[in-house]
Amino acid sequence: MTIQTNTLERESRQNKRFVSKQTQTAAKYLRRLCELSGAPEGMQPFVETLQRVYVDMLGIVAPYSRKRVGTYCVMAPQELIYAAGAVPVKLCSGNYTAFNIGDDIAPRDACPLVKAVAGFKQTGLMPVYEECSMMVVPVTCDCKKKVAGMLAQQCDVMTMHIPANRQDEDIDEFVRQLYTFAEKLETVTGNPITYETLADGFAKVGYAQRELSEFIRLKKQMPYLVRGTHAMAIMNAAAYMPADSWAAALHRVNVSLRLRAAAGQTVTSKKLPGILLTGSPIVFPNLKIPLLIEEMGGIVAADETCMGERGMYDPPVITDDSFDGMIRALANRSLRPCPCPTFADNKQRLYRLRQLIKDNHIQGVIYHVLRGCLVYDFEYKRIEEELGKLGIPVIRLESDYNEEDVEQLRIRIEAFIELIKLRQAPQKRTSLRTGF
Repeated sequence: MTIQTNTLERESRQNKRFVSKQTQTAAKYLRRLCELSGAPEGMQPFVETLQRVYVDMLGIVAPYSRKRVGTYCVMAPQELIYAAGAVPVKLCSGNYTAFNIGDDIAPRDACPLVKAVAGFKQTGLMPVYEECSMMVVPVTCDCKKKVAGMLAQQCDVMTMHIPANRQDEDIDEFVRQLYTFAEKLETVTGNPITYETLADGFAKVGYAQRELSEFIRLKKQMPYLVRGTHAMAIMNAAAYMPADSWAAALHRVNVSLRLRAAAGQTVTSKKLPGILLTGSPIVFPNLKIPLLIEEMGGIVAADETCMGERGMYDPPVITDDSFDGMIRALANRSLRPCPCPTFADNKQRLYRLRQLIKDNHIQGVIYHVLRGCLVYDFEYKRIEEELGKLGIPVIRLESDYNEEDVEQLRIRIEAFIELIKLRQAPQKRTSLRTGF
């Protein structure tokens, strides 16, 4: 009995230390986010959501009667989850403390995101994980396969196999998987997915996509109306908010940005170098890279990560107004336009990057690689070559889920931003001489 009591006391102390460290890190990054100048009016719901989940250690705000379904990739359609009367919760995490625990569980070379997921599973202390009745894991890399097996010990898990190509036969196979996903959702929730409920799911997500489209339009304006770090926090908060609540909150931000544009208000009086952030996902509370970019005199003008705009960027296009037509629209939307490096032929990603560079007046690209994230690291060389043809400087930044690399990242980011400013200087002198 004494041994058992001592074990329970030791586990209790470990749990308290975990919660203390986890909440301190999250609170610190939220504080830095709030101290960053230029936050638009209407940011509070998103900040409060991140605080609720990572600092207050509470679950998402949604009716308890509705099941929670955890997702680990944007390729798991939210529309199907809403159609089953459930609420999707994105469970990828940038938690440093969970990463340290997962470091003793997952292989040494596994990426930090996977280690953080393993850490949360080991502790069982994160409510948004524990509340999920089902989890869906699209397999985009080898580590995701093992994550699915690990999570299966905790709750019902659906594994979705993402094809390497996007031919018609690949789409057909993915459609079959979506039907299987729908059947599992019906079993878990006890609710049938019908034409009407699926149409309602499309409407919920569509509302969020329309507000996001307007937000992206406003974010592109020059001079800049909003900082990229604030935009990334808004996108991260979408992981823990029902789509209609998130869209309503984003609508208020959009109204404030339109007022800001009409009044000629910008986030800074200086002309800041516009940076495109691409590569491995930036997941709260691991916001150190976007914060460093904007603290060092740049601005994150565009974000091509899967926790950013990509998550709801492409709405599904329905060409056949039937239940099967809607399922096929979800399959096409999930695969065809997706720039994820899991696909063998990824010309789509190069096209997307060129589009972002043109639309957002990008002057430099930061390619972020989480240590061990091979699928993104493998593509860096090709991206560097393509951007070189456009005359756009690019830098590869590798990071981990800790603060030991912050100073090295700060030095490299500051030097990169200074390089961009030096490249701009001759253009300014030419403009002064020619009068243009």
